[in-house]
Amino acid sequence: MAHITINQYLQQVAEVIEAKNGNFCSELVSFRHAHIANPRLQLSSPEDKCQQMLEPPYDEMFAAHLRCTYAVANHDFVEAYKCQTVVVQYPFLSDRSIYQGCDFLSDSESSISIFLSSVLNFSLTIVTSFLKIFQAHKEENWALPIMYAITLDLRNFANSADQQLTKKGKGKIGDMLEKSAELLMSCFRVCASDTRAAFEDSKKWGMLFLVNQLFKIYFKISKLHLCKPLIRAIESSNFKEDYSISQRVTYKYYVGRKAMFDSEFKKAEEYLSFAFRNCLRSCQKNKRMILIYLLPVKMLLGHMPTIQLLKKYDLMQFAEVTKAVQEGNLLLLTEALTKHETFFIRCGIFLILEKLKIITYRNLFKKVYLLLRTHQLSLDAFLVALKFMQVEDVDIDEVNCIIANLIYMGHIKGYISHQHQKLVVSRQNPFPPLSTII
Repeated sequence: MAHITINQYLQQVAEVIEAKNGNFCSELVSFRHAHIANPRLQLSSPEDKCQQMLEPPYDEMFAAHLRCTYAVANHDFVEAYKCQTVVVQYPFLSDRSIYQGCDFLSDSESSISIFLSSVLNFSLTIVTSFLKIFQAHKEENWALPIMYAITLDLRNFANSADQQLTKKGKGKIGDMLEKSAELLMSCFRVCASDTRAAFEDSKKWGMLFLVNQLFKIYFKISKLHLCKPLIRAIESSNFKEDYSISQRVTYKYYVGRKAMFDSEFKKAEEYLSFAFRNCLRSCQKNKRMILIYLLPVKMLLGHMPTIQLLKKYDLMQFAEVTKAVQEGNLLLLTEALTKHETFFIRCGIFLILEKLKIITYRNLFKKVYLLLRTHQLSLDAFLVALKFMQVEDVDIDEVNCIIANLIYMGHIKGYISHQHQKLVVSRQNPFPPLSTII
């Protein structure tokens, strides 16, 4: 691939299309393949050559791909941007139409930002052209690998464009990703609506891959509510148990994270545990990512991680948090959350970990109960314990409020006698196991 000519390349494309070899064809249009570094394939105007050797709409699709490799190689950012600022639904308009669409371009634009936007527009054109092909193949799914390759490139280019544009103060965070999500949804609708093809030839096999790509976008731009219809579509699908294990692991990971943010901790534990168990042992980085969200869920359900596990996956940020919750040490918990605040906020779990405070209160008050060995506990005893933990501005009314919440949430079985200022707990199992509560 490093030295083939444009004719040889397009001949290969024509042959794999004729043979309906989706896997090889996906390599010929992917930015992860070696051919993109071949100078002979980096053409500014490949349309005529593509039209000579390929049938429409394949000629549009591969012409857009070759123009994209040219833009990447030559860094002619402004020209690339002008040539590709085209309405996505109408690829390859006349030159006049192309340049008319670029009147808003200012000289102050960052060349890198222009370049990334141009690459994204190339990708949009490629995907739009592919949709024509995909819809034309009735009751066939051999082109699914092509869809996987070009939609993955589209999301990656959109993400890079967003990062660069944001750094230069151009546009809002997530603009390019949202634009790419619209086309991914178009692909998803084509896959989901394929009801006539046989099971093995159905385009529905591509649904989960697209859902996972959309999850990555929606989590990135903080629009988790858009995940709900996608989850319903997969959960109601007859294919959900037959997708590849790698795609199912990714799906469970994101659905588990969403359930965690929705405070559905049992569901979150189920999905994240599946993802962790079925993720390959060699993928330590991925297993660590899953654990970052599985650990807080497990802790909220009363299952504390071991030091060995935290060391194995380099997650010692949770060590002091775990110790504080187990011991009912509010002071240590506050210090641990403050110490690793940046890490927890970056992972999006800081507010979830703050929910551990109520469990820490529960464990602290259980210690008071074990020390006093009575089922009638003075509220002053809890006040002393809280002040010992350096809880600021706490008084007896605050103690009443905390205990009332613990009783309401099921962490304590008992009631408050306001007349005697005592907590009266059940003689049997006054502090139920956390796993039986949430």
